[in-house]
Amino acid sequence: MTTDRTESAVDERLRRWRLVLGGDGASGTDGTGCTLAGTDAAMDGALAALYGSGKAGGTGGGASRNRSAGLGASAPSVARWLGDIRTYFPSSVVQVMQRDAIDRLGLSALLLEPEMLEAVEADVHLVGTLLSLNKAMPETTKETARAVVRKVVEDIEKRLATRTRATLTGALDRSARINRPRHRDIDWDRTIRANLKNYLPEYGTVVPERLIGYGRASQAVKKEVVLCIDQSGSMAASVVYASVFGAVLASMRTLDTRLVVFDTAVVDLTDQLDDPVDVLFGTQLGGGTDINRALAYCQARITRPADTVVVLISDLYEGGIRDEMLKRVAAMKASGVEFVALLALSDEGAPAYDREHAAALAALGAPAFACTPDLFPEVMAAALEKRPLPVPDTA
Repeated sequence: MTTDRTESAVDERLRRWRLVLGGDGASGTDGTGCTLAGTDAAMDGALAALYGSGKAGGTGGGASRNRSAGLGASAPSVARWLGDIRTYFPSSVVQVMQRDAIDRLGLSALLLEPEMLEAVEADVHLVGTLLSLNKAMPETTKETARAVVRKVVEDIEKRLATRTRATLTGALDRSARINRPRHRDIDWDRTIRANLKNYLPEYGTVVPERLIGYGRASQAVKKEVVLCIDQSGSMAASVVYASVFGAVLASMRTLDTRLVVFDTAVVDLTDQLDDPVDVLFGTQLGGGTDINRALAYCQARITRPADTVVVLISDLYEGGIRDEMLKRVAAMKASGVEFVALLALSDEGAPAYDREHAAALAALGAPAFACTPDLFPEVMAAALEKRPLPVPDTA
């Protein structure tokens, strides 16, 4: 019995190695001595079409002998392959394989066909690809592309919007508390707790040196937020998440939210914030980067520095005037602006970025760090309350 189990474990390891390594010519074993059949053969065919070394052939359901199958440039062939991988692999793996197919095999042009868009598994990376193709997209495809983008945006909103609003509403309420309230506005519970050190036992009372008042329940704007987003090609996922967060922030009446995207030009998309899909299709991924010019635009529109948070989302590869960029950041901070520098707003892990510029910002008291979408509400809450930012530990 033990021998049978051992042999079974060995066979399973060989099977897995065979799927990883691929077949070797006509033998289809790649030295493992393992030959695939059935579903395993079909999975191997799908992997071979993408990760094999050749360019010829198609993706049909069991071509395990030909590891160098390739997808070719045929839309029907790719559509069949997309169906295959969705059959044999989980959604998370499908998204990675789609991304690799677009990058490795140059299939971006096929995404301009509505039939292809309907077949793919939609995710943030696919949205980034579609946005980069936006200007080349024929009218017949744009409606399908918008539907794909809207599905991804709605999924992100469902995951993040409620917690973002709750976190920021609490931060705004706390930042609105006043320390010189009128008598009817005094929050006695917090006032007593804040003055316990002033308790006089002989009189049995607390001397309230510091009065704490309720923030008035008002729908007036309490804070201004400026999202300044680098739309260079490497920032695609960050642009998607930032656009969704921009729409969520704009839906809060106590925040006045502005959204600006830039490359070497600056585009203000604030008037489209009621629909993040419109925002995304207003971007133009790719091109150069002029952070200084973008910050100059944002700086000129700040009316209440002490109540303003500026969030720069960029990998900091500056194509403009570096020293001027740093001077603008320093000037904004000196005027009372809370300045947040995010190297990325995504789940993609550690980004590539300009370390010299990041160090220069840190020296100005504006540490630059990558931020996941789940952490972003906490970062914004800290900025609104003028607390230290929850910078992730990257050690």
